[in-house]
Amino acid sequence: MGETSSGGAWRRAGFAGAALGVLAAGAAAGVAVERLTVGRSVRQKARLALDATGPYGGLRGTPGRALADDGTVLHYEVDEVGEAEPDPSGARLRRLFGSRRPAPVTVVFSHGYCLNQDSWHFQRAALRGLVRTVYWDQRSHGRSGRGVSQAGPDAVPVSIEQLGRDLRAVVDVAAPEGPLVLVGHSMGGMTVMAFAELYPELMRDRVAGVAFVGTSAGKLNEVTYGLPVIGVNAVRRILPGVLRTLGAQAELVERGRRATADLFAGLVKKYSFASKDVDPAVARFAERMIESTPIDVVAAFYPAFAEHDKSASLPALRDLPVLALAGDHDLVTPTSHTEAIATLLPEAELVIVPDGGHLVMLEHPEAVTDRLADLLVRAGAVPEPTAARTDPGKS
Repeated sequence: MGETSSGGAWRRAGFAGAALGVLAAGAAAGVAVERLTVGRSVRQKARLALDATGPYGGLRGTPGRALADDGTVLHYEVDEVGEAEPDPSGARLRRLFGSRRPAPVTVVFSHGYCLNQDSWHFQRAALRGLVRTVYWDQRSHGRSGRGVSQAGPDAVPVSIEQLGRDLRAVVDVAAPEGPLVLVGHSMGGMTVMAFAELYPELMRDRVAGVAFVGTSAGKLNEVTYGLPVIGVNAVRRILPGVLRTLGAQAELVERGRRATADLFAGLVKKYSFASKDVDPAVARFAERMIESTPIDVVAAFYPAFAEHDKSASLPALRDLPVLALAGDHDLVTPTSHTEAIATLLPEAELVIVPDGGHLVMLEHPEAVTDRLADLLVRAGAVPEPTAARTDPGKS
């Protein structure tokens, strides 16, 4: 029996919504077979249990609001030195940094596409109270407001340059003076690159160090996400139009996305992590962040990545301490993109984390936090360590 027009549209929207949800992680297709062999009710109960018990994403700081140049409200939070209660995950870093007073540096963390500031959970827990930090939600993500420029009849897609200006708005309010260390994951790293290109004087006068985590300076239109090149190229040709159409039917697509949650969860895991033994609560935490991003936001941001090319702006960072880090099995921004950044910045510390995927800061948190600690030392944010560092390859 043929399916009704409305029923067929709903079902197609469901699978399209699931696939587009994976674009939130930066990928296009693929799912682990084992996800299909476990009963849906069992998986639903497991997700509910993990949501109830998972400790991730609960860290909060002093909130603030910055206003972007188009009127978008940007939410940020500040963790001050000595303000937070000691966290067990920060004990090793306290030994590493010693008891001397840290320099007046502010570390600003920028998150990736369809994530939010909580994606830095482990690094935030470890650095809490040790150094002044700012975490912010990119426009239309997390607690920040929907992009004003992306609303109404004159809506325009987001540009990476706009995100660089947004970062400047946050810095002007949350860290108006003193040295800065800028940390960006994926889209957040691109945001930092745009910031560097737009504000060279501020970079020269105030920025003491930069960390790029699982990001790219360009050529994202060449990424295959581990899939056959012919199929990926075909999808790329039609995807912008499909996204515009689905973005205009957000409610329908979100219903379909919820209906195909099991497929969505498998896709998120495949394109976020490389390890076989990722904590299920961490995987679910990542899934929650990504699935909370509405499809019209996915659609508004997507075109910016094909156009992104900031390789010409990177040489301006040559005199700064720079960390370029990625997981060795990142399917979204492959290690070759991080290696390309290091080629343009030959003095940068290049770190490829074994058995790491795109969300390497959640998958191997100590490896990432250790290298950030090294960067902070090189940037003068904390005293030179006197104790040996633990193996950065272990999380």
